[in-house]
Amino acid sequence: MSARHLLPLLAAAVALALAPTAAADLADETALAERFAPVVRLVEQEEECGPGEPYEPMDVDALFGDPTVALRGPWNAFDLVKIGPTAADIAGLYEYHLDFPGNALDPGCTYEQWARRLTQDSDPTIYAHVASERTAPRKLALQYWFFYPFNDFNNTHEGDWEMIQLVFYADNAADALDERPIEVGYSSHEGAEKAAWDDDKLEIVGGTHPVVYPAAGSHANKFTEALYLGSSAEAGVGCDDTRGPHRALTPDVLTIPSDPAAAAAAFPWITFEGRWGELQKAFFNGPTGPNMKTQWLTPIEWSEDWRDRSYAVPTGGLLGTSATDFFCSGVERGSAALSSLLRNPPAAFVVIVSLLGLLAFVVIKATWTPVAALRVGRRRAWGQILSASASMYVKQPRLFLGLGLLLIPIAVVTTVLQWLLLAGLELVGSVTGDLAGVFAYVAILVGATLTLLGLALVMAATSCALVELDAGRPVGPAMAYRLALRRVRPLLRAVALFVVMWVALTSTVVLIPFALWFAVRWALLAPVAELENRGGRDALRRSAELVRGHWLRVGSLVVLGGMLALLSGPLLGALLIFVWNSSLVLLNLVAGIVYAVALPFVALVTSYVYFDARTRHELEPREAVDELPAEIALDPS
Repeated sequence: MSARHLLPLLAAAVALALAPTAAADLADETALAERFAPVVRLVEQEEECGPGEPYEPMDVDALFGDPTVALRGPWNAFDLVKIGPTAADIAGLYEYHLDFPGNALDPGCTYEQWARRLTQDSDPTIYAHVASERTAPRKLALQYWFFYPFNDFNNTHEGDWEMIQLVFYADNAADALDERPIEVGYSSHEGAEKAAWDDDKLEIVGGTHPVVYPAAGSHANKFTEALYLGSSAEAGVGCDDTRGPHRALTPDVLTIPSDPAAAAAAFPWITFEGRWGELQKAFFNGPTGPNMKTQWLTPIEWSEDWRDRSYAVPTGGLLGTSATDFFCSGVERGSAALSSLLRNPPAAFVVIVSLLGLLAFVVIKATWTPVAALRVGRRRAWGQILSASASMYVKQPRLFLGLGLLLIPIAVVTTVLQWLLLAGLELVGSVTGDLAGVFAYVAILVGATLTLLGLALVMAATSCALVELDAGRPVGPAMAYRLALRRVRPLLRAVALFVVMWVALTSTVVLIPFALWFAVRWALLAPVAELENRGGRDALRRSAELVRGHWLRVGSLVVLGGMLALLSGPLLGALLIFVWNSSLVLLNLVAGIVYAVALPFVALVTSYVYFDARTRHELEPREAVDELPAEIALDPS
């Protein structure tokens, strides 16, 4: 017999010899998966197509062979390959995609009704998978994968794969049966949150079954019921709501063998390298399957990046649900608007052109010249205030850059205080949700207070510097701050009152418009406190007096200047991510420096607005009010 004929026989003999071992391993994996199967608590939906979670983790076999499901690609979103594909049909395909009935950008109730019909004869189902890594001996991962037919979050898309993972100190499933997990990770958008098996935040039923709370719509897995706010890709952008009432599920568990050949034979769809949903732009695209995720092949390495906690809004505390719902609905409406634009590109084009046209109209109609950065005590048109601020910055770069440098140590102190505050979470154990949210809220409050104080000091010093320059006296950053610090006590009293009032007014959605209104009325408190020696309520009252009758003018200038400063750093940081392969810490540092450089421009704009408002206020009764320049005396001495 030739070697060519002998090889297949040898391979078959080896396979037969290994078959009992593979079967034994699968039996242990199945037993392990059943032993630690999670309890899933979904947010209850009380009425069809209403609030709550209508989708259950489903058996993907219900998709295959169904005439409402299409296989398309790989060339584009429209080429049809087959109606009602089977699991075997999609096995091994690359860059194809499944297409469900409906439009992910305009879902309505279509997917909910379709999913209900599709799963009416099947029970909730999840898929277990045991995995290990050569680089991580003595560690074993037990994963549970959930498939939902639709993701009804801010980034609506067909199909949604989520998972949780338990990590054991064990060589194989048989050994793990005698162990407790050392760590648990719940997937949540692009990241995951971890907990030790004995952590208080991890709820366990029957000693072995972890409880998971999928967020309504997004299916991000959480340890507790709360309203979680996310502002990053890892934690999601928007609100993950796991608050009850709930309905508890104990899904059927189907174990995908750890052996790739056995897995492909039992579940052909696991080799599919396409998308489980229709093709759409960006994050509206259907997801890839488990086998395309990092954690499928390197689960232990993936677990090293799990975060310690998720931050939820302390809904029973200072913020209240109204303010948080206001934020959540704002993000949701923004996402809906983006979806509408993607559904209708011509409308998107019209909107963009209209906005650019409006900007061009404002730029053309505004009066920008003459610039006349000095004398400062004169009336200026809207555009002249911006051009005078820019001109002054360009003429005195060392002075105003020096004034902005104060924000760097303030930012460092703020970062350290916030880090110490959040590090205090470790002293109260592994926490998540509302309690973590309380610490986060206090950290944000500390950061906002110190940042506002730093901005007020820069504004006060800028006002003093402008007065000195206007009088023809030399002035540097140190001297400007010495002048400002002479009246720092009234400034601190005014800033403290501003912070207290702002926090109180923004505690509920009803008062947020009033908070914005008062913020503009009090925008001039720093130069008022510094140049007129007014503090506390008197400074706020005087600022309101100067702004009265010019609220929109003052608000637009201060907000525009603030946006230029606040967005310049983050925008540059985001740009550097794409063009510069460096760490995020360094990119954030660069963005922070840009912010410190740009913020003096905000101080200049505010100071010129103050001088303009004061000139208009003090000269209003005079007949020559329309003659320029109309000057007033400005001298701190």
